[in-house]
Amino acid sequence: MQEARLIERSEVLRDVLSGLSRAQKTLPGKYLWDETGSSLFDRICNTQDYYLTRCEGALLRSTVDEIGCLIGSGATIVEFGSGASHKVRILLDALTAPKRYVAIDISREYLEAATLRIAADYPEIEVYPVCADYTKQIGLPIQRGAGPILGFFPGSTIGNFDPAGSIAFLTRARETLGPSWFLVGVDPNPDEQSLLRAYSQADGLMAELHKNLLVHLNRLLGTAFDPGDFRHEARVQHNPFRVEAHLVATKPLTYLVGEVPITFESGESIHTDTSYKYDPSTFQNLASQAVWQPVKCWCDEQNRFCLHLLQSGQESDAQQSDDG
Repeated sequence: MQEARLIERSEVLRDVLSGLSRAQKTLPGKYLWDETGSSLFDRICNTQDYYLTRCEGALLRSTVDEIGCLIGSGATIVEFGSGASHKVRILLDALTAPKRYVAIDISREYLEAATLRIAADYPEIEVYPVCADYTKQIGLPIQRGAGPILGFFPGSTIGNFDPAGSIAFLTRARETLGPSWFLVGVDPNPDEQSLLRAYSQADGLMAELHKNLLVHLNRLLGTAFDPGDFRHEARVQHNPFRVEAHLVATKPLTYLVGEVPITFESGESIHTDTSYKYDPSTFQNLASQAVWQPVKCWCDEQNRFCLHLLQSGQESDAQQSDDG
């Protein structure tokens, strides 16, 4: 256990020093997700400004029967970035006799609590928590060939990757899942004002979430970042269209990370997260480059959320043969 903690700390230190040594300082968004960060995000999802959760939930409930008909019975659902496992319940309730739920999340405490609740509420389903970084290759605790596999990546989290990163993630997911289906939530929203409200306001909780990243790093590395030295700011950027989150230094600062001094000028920022906004044709093109076959896309009436169903492997090959 001690060796594992040392390896983890060295990896975090390497990530942080690499990011904070760049001209545009940055920190990996994955370090947002400790137990506190996950809890804050659950609260954000219930705010009026953060439209994504409402739009996705309504769209998922209106399409889940059709999704179930396409997937078939006895499915294994594999959720990437499962968090509190709220949205997967819509699938578990509607699909025909799902057999297994594999929840993948980087926050161990949050993952264990969420999967215990799922196991209690769905005793007929096998539940497997997998604490892992889904940006890396993951081995699944399931046997392939025992029913359909449905990957699930909700919440428009795919937008945290730039186009090249999206292709890389979708490729890794295909290799992880094997022959399977993949249901991916994507935000195509082009309205800048609603995006700024969602990513900068949200009752002030979005600022708490991003400042908690510094608190998380203090715990992991023994650093002394003061969240009060920074203000949170959301910025809409173009080409490609995206929203960036930044922590902006309110005065000149110097912090020691490991044994390396990291300085900030007043107004200098740390880029902490990005949400790319992919319209349906753009996302389907990315999926195709990752050797997924786009099967169907559902969008809500306001064009603020889309669900894409993809397919890979033997089932996809067979369907293409039948269609031909």
